[in-house]
Amino acid sequence: MASLEELRKTRLEKLERLKKAGVNPYPSNVPRDCSVAEAITRFDELSKKTSVSLAGRVMALRPQGGLIFLNFTDGTAMFQALLKDGETPKEALELFNETVDIGDFVSLTGTLFVTKRGEKTLQVVSWTMGAKSLLPLPEKWHGITDPEERFRLRYLDLLMTPELRALFGRREKFWDITRVFMKEKGFLEVETPTLEVTTGGAEARPFKTHHNDFDLDVYLRISIGELWQKRLMAAGFPKVFEIGRAYRNEGTSAEHVQEFTNMEFYWSFANYKDGMALTRELYIAIAKGIYGTTKFTYKEHEFDLAGEWKMVDYREEIKKQTGVDITKASEKEIKKVLESLKVSYEGETKERLVDTLWKHCRKTISGPAFLINHPVLVAPLAKRVNGFEELVEMFQPLIAGSEVGRGYSELNDPIDQRARFDEQQKLIEKGDEEAMMPDFEFVEMLEHGMPPTCGFGFGERLFAILENKPLREVQLFPLMRPKKSE
Repeated sequence: MASLEELRKTRLEKLERLKKAGVNPYPSNVPRDCSVAEAITRFDELSKKTSVSLAGRVMALRPQGGLIFLNFTDGTAMFQALLKDGETPKEALELFNETVDIGDFVSLTGTLFVTKRGEKTLQVVSWTMGAKSLLPLPEKWHGITDPEERFRLRYLDLLMTPELRALFGRREKFWDITRVFMKEKGFLEVETPTLEVTTGGAEARPFKTHHNDFDLDVYLRISIGELWQKRLMAAGFPKVFEIGRAYRNEGTSAEHVQEFTNMEFYWSFANYKDGMALTRELYIAIAKGIYGTTKFTYKEHEFDLAGEWKMVDYREEIKKQTGVDITKASEKEIKKVLESLKVSYEGETKERLVDTLWKHCRKTISGPAFLINHPVLVAPLAKRVNGFEELVEMFQPLIAGSEVGRGYSELNDPIDQRARFDEQQKLIEKGDEEAMMPDFEFVEMLEHGMPPTCGFGFGERLFAILENKPLREVQLFPLMRPKKSE
């Protein structure tokens, strides 16, 4: 089998052959009357014409004596073409045979007919090179088998895998349904900053950059404008939402990447119970709209989004599974339990240790369920439960052992919010890189007054679970380390 460099050398020779024949191998446009999909739809009409031009990438070549059959696609559909001795001019047929490879983009002009086997076909009279490829496509039946190469050469993976292209059609629909749903519920779509002086709205390590004009360090946002959208509540907007990108400088796993799409909404004069009802309705609408079902399997989990959504108590579930009462246990006691469970942990604060303990417990819950009664230490922006000062009115949808969203009755008490920001600052000073940065201008807004509000956010992790795929698989171009130079 020829090496990649030998194949490239051969194609470079064909490139020179085209140039010597006076053919521009990379023209700015080529003859094209319509897409391939349209040609199939309008076949009866177009077959009456004396000349039709179609264009696309050659995906298969089958020379048979004086015949050359080929399959080509323009991304809308696949079509067959035929170059035939006696029908295609001799020079055009010879040049095609000598220079065209699988992977080339070509324009083909001729007449449409149906073969004896019933195949709609373009009988080629003339052709034009659209773009000469210098490297071969992956072998049709095996594609790209190395996972790293699949992501690095994602364009080839998409080209050779129709099922993967279809997945990204469903991903688009996932966000389309979300956007339409929110607008039909009366929410206004907004855009908030992606560069922030402080990263509010979540607990995560941010990406840091520098604003040259202001000579100021800024951060890529880690939430979809939570503190900005809550300012809009104070501004008198009753319902807002945003779909956008968030960035977290953290580890990579089946459910974690550094750049991803989320949606967040904020709803005045609503609380976390209203948010749970709306979230359940949204998730069912997404499932039915894309898949026509509410029943799914992800890894070892099976769940039905249209079924009962149980309430899971944060403290009680941890105690049931591990025997730890997080309201009484010390950091040392929690560490000891984590070590006995062989669960690795980062950070020394009780907040981080309790969060790690919960993440271990959630893996057993298939859902659908709502996680409630979180301790205040893991939710610095949520309103306290009336009569239970150590708990907050927070909810998280649980599906297939994962959290697929987060929402709460938003804290609008400026004094309480300032005190919690002070606690977060202490965590930062202790070295907790995921603690929330205080935003005292946000506290100033609360002092002017913000109505009772429910906020909620979720993202493409839900889509990945519905697809039964790791998160990177549902991203078009996941971040990769640069390829080492040889």
